[in-house]
Amino acid sequence: MHSPIVQKGIGLVAAEYLRLVWKTSKVVIEPADIYEQMNSQLPIILAMWHGQHFLVPFVRKGQPAKVLISRHHDGEINAIAAERLGVGTIRGSGDMGRRFDRKGGVGAFKAMLTAIEDGWSMALTADVPKISRIAGAGIIKLAQYSGRTICPVAVASSRRIELRNWDRSAVNLPFSRIGVVAGELIRVPHKADENELEAYRLTLQAALNSATERAYAIADGHRGDHRG
Repeated sequence: MHSPIVQKGIGLVAAEYLRLVWKTSKVVIEPADIYEQMNSQLPIILAMWHGQHFLVPFVRKGQPAKVLISRHHDGEINAIAAERLGVGTIRGSGDMGRRFDRKGGVGAFKAMLTAIEDGWSMALTADVPKISRIAGAGIIKLAQYSGRTICPVAVASSRRIELRNWDRSAVNLPFSRIGVVAGELIRVPHKADENELEAYRLTLQAALNSATERAYAIADGHRGDHRG
């Protein structure tokens, strides 16, 4: 899949498939006033767990947004799909907490700050790379330096294929019931010290886990516990 032509073809098909899933599904959003809350905070930082990000482009409701996508060759397909769905892309590593100097981390961080200053909302996965459901420090630092609010969000569908990979990806299927859940908005003070930043990281991690549990409960039509 290293051929640019093949990558483009797969990316375009993936985008149209996701559009089909969204258009043929019933979407339940919680809380009902989340867009009113978000509109007063734009541009905003959307945080999600890796593997739950496929339908997030439809959550933005036309607001200008960019997404952070890795420089790995598989990332090229994701970038093509995102751009097809009207989402801008920034390429680089999201691991800005531990290995900030690698995989384009510094450049990506600066590019995201610039995008936010220009009025773009940013969407990025919160996981430490290859470690599922553990929030990294990068997204907290982005909120601290940009002064923008983080909105934790989870999206789940009733019809899905759950993969046995590191991020427990769920491939969403058409004709589903989709739960979109946003957690409480998080604002990180610019002068927060390292202990406070760690507390905000844990707060984000807990908020994403809670939103994920609730999104699956909505999708599956019950209030049971489902951690993805």
